[in-house]
Amino acid sequence: MRYEGPIYRPPSEADSLLIQATVGCPHNKCSFCMVYKKGPPFRVRPVREVCEDIEEACALYGHLVKTLFFPAGNTIAMPTEELAAICRFARKKFPGLQRITVYGSSQYIVRKGFTALKNLREAGLSRIHVGLESGDDEILKRVKKGTHAAEQIEAGRMMKEAGIQISEYVILGLGGIERSEAHALATAEAINAVEPDFIRLRTLVPKANTLLLHQIKKGRFQLLTPYQVLIETRRFIENLRCRSALTSDHYTNYLNIAGKLPGDRERLLGEIDEALRWDEKCFRPFFIGTE
Repeated sequence: MRYEGPIYRPPSEADSLLIQATVGCPHNKCSFCMVYKKGPPFRVRPVREVCEDIEEACALYGHLVKTLFFPAGNTIAMPTEELAAICRFARKKFPGLQRITVYGSSQYIVRKGFTALKNLREAGLSRIHVGLESGDDEILKRVKKGTHAAEQIEAGRMMKEAGIQISEYVILGLGGIERSEAHALATAEAINAVEPDFIRLRTLVPKANTLLLHQIKKGRFQLLTPYQVLIETRRFIENLRCRSALTSDHYTNYLNIAGKLPGDRERLLGEIDEALRWDEKCFRPFFIGTE
């Protein structure tokens, strides 16, 4: 099997087979992300090559494969018929396959349209991991996300209607101190409008060689303290009215919380309140990410 450039997968895909379908990210402008900045540029791998890798993986793992993730950074941007073809081929080769997933940004999902998403679902695409990041348009503009809240909501509703599971990612602290309240409230509003299957929390960690780190060093962006991140998290969760599973399954977070909303909301808020009583030395130290 062949791999090119950075290969990342969500923590929830830790047990998944990784078959690279695309290289790089077609947007590649987010100020907080360093993953694809050094290249290679975005391109779609030929279906023939992807299918050859699937064949090789089938010979190695066969019936052991239950879940499959197609990297890289925005595989939903792959032409629909080509993505559908590799999904169908994978389902044919792995009889025990239960889930096929990709990364996908909202703007590329909306460009696909409902019919294409429905076709992809029928071909076997089960779940899309979406970096919502924030529901606040000002924050999305500042971090150069390339989308806005209304488009994020449209993408989510389109996926739900097509029968594709949605895993939405929220970056705590992305608005800095200045927009912490707006970030919490607007993001909760967007999540409520989508009602994704999964809400996955990440805490902002500045990454080396990014525009955001440059802004921090120049004093143009003020990072939240651990307590402030927890307060923002509390504000976000207390405003959620959706039926979704929430998890903080990532090394960046100060607190590991998980539950099903709305039933577990009060327990989750209680765990945050308890953590707010801890000494600040209990939280992980500040660091700059290098990958």
